[in-house]
Amino acid sequence: MPIDYASIFQLAPVGMCVSDNRVIQACNDALGAMFGYAPGQLDGQSFQVLYPTQDEYLRTGDRIIPIMNAKGRYSDERIMRRASGELFWCHVTGRALDPAQPLGAGIWTFEDVSEQRPVSAPLTPREREIAALLVEGKTSKLIARDTGLSPRTVEMHRARLMRKFNAANATELVHKLVGVTR
Repeated sequence: MPIDYASIFQLAPVGMCVSDNRVIQACNDALGAMFGYAPGQLDGQSFQVLYPTQDEYLRTGDRIIPIMNAKGRYSDERIMRRASGELFWCHVTGRALDPAQPLGAGIWTFEDVSEQRPVSAPLTPREREIAALLVEGKTSKLIARDTGLSPRTVEMHRARLMRKFNAANATELVHKLVGVTR
């Protein structure tokens, strides 16, 4: 029996899409449903519609390029936006079809991890970015380098996050961000 790759793509249990220059060329129904769009409604749309703000969309693209150039793939957990405006944590993984063009044609998967990690405090776009990088285990110094901020500014955002999440220290903050209760 021949393998029907189109059906596999459509019926995959995670959201999947094929993109080119950060524009969704085709996505499966799981991706549309996860983000609150009807089947086919995301086709031809920029990934920007899935981000809380245009600035986060731009900064994420800038962050992806060097990692894709070095590794050929990219993966992170970040806060995304549904069509309704609801924010949620999403695990995103992708790879370029041509390693020389990191944001060119590629395949991406999206998994809603909001049940394990609810968005429980209102965060600014920069706080969302810092939170996602803290969850990856990055230090303030590494976050500063990745974002182009000073280490002091990153520390300021981290302190704000600790207040918002009522965390006594950085470890407790990360546990609260990832939904681990102690």
